Amino acid sequence: MPISRLADCLLETKADCERENIVHGIVGHVGDGNFHVQMMVDTSDPEDVARAEGVNQRMVSRAIAMDGTCTGEHGVGLHKIDFLVQEHGEGAIDVMRSIKHALDPNNILNPGKIIRW
Repeated sequence: MPISRLADCLLETKADCERENIVHGIVGHVGDGNFHVQMMVDTSDPEDVARAEGVNQRMVSRAIAMDGTCTGEHGVGLHKIDFLVQEHGEGAIDVMRSIKHALDPNNILNPGKIIRW
């Protein structure tokens, strides 16, 4: 995320957590435009989980809209995979998928964790 937009994204995300009554903490290495939201969620409560998932989806979309990325320094993983098209476009994902298929035709390397097969 551009440093110039970091405070906006962080404050909007904090307000989103508060609106949803989610206990949270925010940490980051803001010098490179990165922050992480730790949400305390009752995983046995589907409504609590849904509120947290909504905050996460809005946070990632907000970061992309502010010229940031869905991945930060951590890579894609299961929670970010659905944002790759939003960030990079379908054409770029098709190229990535083709490269993945060429290098890993049996889909044994991180199956389902980077791009949808």
